[in-house]
Amino acid sequence: MKHYAGDRTIDGVKVTVDGATLDPCTDVMEFTRNGFEWSYEGPEPRQLALALLVDHLGDKDRAKAAVEPFMQAIVANFGNEWEMTSADLDEVLAALGKAVV
Repeated sequence: MKHYAGDRTIDGVKVTVDGATLDPCTDVMEFTRNGFEWSYEGPEPRQLALALLVDHLGDKDRAKAAVEPFMQAIVANFGNEWEMTSADLDEVLAALGKAVV
């Protein structure tokens, strides 16, 4: 099971998957060149949503289809520090109607 975490530090935001830096997946779709952010709706949280979904699902098309509802329901509501597991992502996607089959 993967572990995702985000933190706002004195050096900026840091997002990891299993301790390694999360790929922003700008090769899949680029919403912004400003990196990741969260706690609001916008291009930076959208980029984070895409990166989390691509990493978790391993399917670029399914990730793109779920970006907007996932960003609005989850990423826009993250606090300064947050953590999610693969199981958490599966649960959210199922609730949003984008369940992994």
